[in-house]
Amino acid sequence: MSKSLLEQLREMTVVVADTGDINAIETFKPQDATTNPSLITAAAQMPQYQGIVDETLLKARQELGSKADTKTVVARAIDELAVAFGVRILSIIPGRVSTEVDARLSYDTEATVAKARYLIELYKAAGADPKRVLIKIASTWEGIRAAEILEKEGIHCNLTLMFGLHQAIACAEAGVTLISPFVGRILDWYKKHTGRESYPPAEDPGVQSVTQIYNYLRKYDYPTEVMGASFRNIGEIIELAGCDLLTISPVLLAELQNTEGHLERKLDPEKAKKMDIPRLVMDRATFDQMHRENRMASEKLEEGIQGFSKALEVLERLLTERLQKLEGAKKETITHAAQDVFRIYDLDGDGFITREEWMGADRVFDALDTNQDGKITPEEMLVGLGAAVYLRN
Repeated sequence: MSKSLLEQLREMTVVVADTGDINAIETFKPQDATTNPSLITAAAQMPQYQGIVDETLLKARQELGSKADTKTVVARAIDELAVAFGVRILSIIPGRVSTEVDARLSYDTEATVAKARYLIELYKAAGADPKRVLIKIASTWEGIRAAEILEKEGIHCNLTLMFGLHQAIACAEAGVTLISPFVGRILDWYKKHTGRESYPPAEDPGVQSVTQIYNYLRKYDYPTEVMGASFRNIGEIIELAGCDLLTISPVLLAELQNTEGHLERKLDPEKAKKMDIPRLVMDRATFDQMHRENRMASEKLEEGIQGFSKALEVLERLLTERLQKLEGAKKETITHAAQDVFRIYDLDGDGFITREEWMGADRVFDALDTNQDGKITPEEMLVGLGAAVYLRN
């Protein structure tokens, strides 16, 4: 009996689930899992997770007292909710879970370090092994410096929003445990700026970027793990077979599981060691110069930080609405929250949110885009964020 592409991929690459949906993680049984605020937002709207959300909100209120303002309670609850989902996920998977630091701290080394330490303490208090937790930080120079401090303390990090070789080298030299170079978002940028509608998988700019990063790090024996992320199709995944890790959405995991055929290993550390690749020393001046000269990396990093920050704002608003409901306070309906969220992402005001405007997690965009036409309508936003459920209560 022939093996599926997913089964073969697992023989050469660690498969990571890019989702906050615990049921999906149980279905596909990945080694590791990764979450972020937009994924948690999506999961938090599912009826099966309302108990976790409500319990966490009420716990935060109890810890801070009745006099604490709602904003402070929600901020506490978001950290505790991220850890609550993380602990649940760790009970299912054998490996690690990545938990994201507030993206609004991406250019603040000290604040990033403080938040990471706090999250690890929450995991410890919940009985989780901190060695199984990766703190996810944006790959700014300041974020990389924060990761360097944390790694020396034994707090392992996953550096995300990576679009260029300069970011990868800086992370490797800082001793970062894992990096997550993005594939699909790089492809999106090139399609938008070249006018091309598609690329063959081997010519995909995102695939080529991850391949370059992987080969450089393996050439010079850096222990930093490379995890390709943000995929648009299984062709990209096939071209990166052999990468240390790949984080894949449930939709693409299902497609790989249902597809048979021979899967060739494309990335190999032994082959990388034999390649003629010049070595670079990555100081701040070199990093800044390479970042300025790489328009795609510069734009996508900033866009990604803005997208993750907006996703956190969405989660804050939704949890505020939920806390007010739990406490019986008068409030606007969740419809208004959905409308506010829509206005935040509809950058050109044309009444639709495209994938480029969304800038949040691809998994969430796909879930909201119910008719799969590449854009989110106000009605899809309303239903996707659970408005109908709240209005029926």
